[in-house]
Amino acid sequence: MTLEPKTTHQIAAVRTQIDNIDEQILKLINQRAQAAQKVAELKRQLCDNADFYRPEREAQVLKRIKDLNPGPLNSETIRWIFREIMSACLALEQPLKVAFLGPAGTFTQAATLKHFGHAIDTASMATIPEVFREVESGACHYGVVPIENSSEGIISHTLDTFIRSNLNICGEVSLRIHQHLLS
Repeated sequence: MTLEPKTTHQIAAVRTQIDNIDEQILKLINQRAQAAQKVAELKRQLCDNADFYRPEREAQVLKRIKDLNPGPLNSETIRWIFREIMSACLALEQPLKVAFLGPAGTFTQAATLKHFGHAIDTASMATIPEVFREVESGACHYGVVPIENSSEGIISHTLDTFIRSNLNICGEVSLRIHQHLLS
């Protein structure tokens, strides 16, 4: 398939426009990162052990962005993009370490990355009590454990561990699970 010279010129013009927009986006993302660093600096001035990760603030930002989104990108895509930008900016303030149940590649790891973004340090744990111990000891800032799943329903072992712990739930992640049996 060959394109007419006029069409080729039009495509080149639109690609130049895209390149210019990409440069603007890059500048704005870095401006946002600088603003996040300033927030971190101000928090450190107020308190030696300030909370850098504020789940309620992130929820507000994501809701606001979703409400402002005119499309054509759908709200879930926009949410994912902003989750990653916020994760990267938070890593500049204070890198988060998050423990999760299971080896790499599990649904719990997927939930961890969905909630915190990819700019975190993760630690996989073999058991639910190990996740709790990592957070209680301060080795990890947060932990992600299953509360409910499609095969077992309520995970009573997780709820029992919460009863014995002084940790609190600070967020919830829902994942759509699609399993395919292939033979």
